[in-house]
Amino acid sequence: MTPPPDPAGFAQRQLDAYNDRDIDRFIAEYTDDVVAWRLGVTEPFLVGKAAFADHYRRNRFQLADLRAELVQRMVFGNKVIDQERVFGVQPQPMEVAAIYETTPRGICQVWFVSGE
Repeated sequence: MTPPPDPAGFAQRQLDAYNDRDIDRFIAEYTDDVVAWRLGVTEPFLVGKAAFADHYRRNRFQLADLRAELVQRMVFGNKVIDQERVFGVQPQPMEVAAIYETTPRGICQVWFVSGE
């Protein structure tokens, strides 16, 4: 029997890998056809695991002070909403939210919301 999906587990494992700047562990929590959106924008900004990995490898994981602090997490069925404080990208911490939609295979869609 297959264990039930664990939406919060996918979100936590990718957050832990993000903070470790471990691209392989990070991307393992996403499906091959993952789509990333910025809330309010009609076109996705990343499509597919390869594009997702490339973006984080080039734009985040090389930042020496990068880390994300989980402020609050809510789980609704197969959706997880994380409120985070992200350090090391800008001079001041960024207040963001990520909304993850999961399947039994991993995170298939993510919407990013900025507090700015």
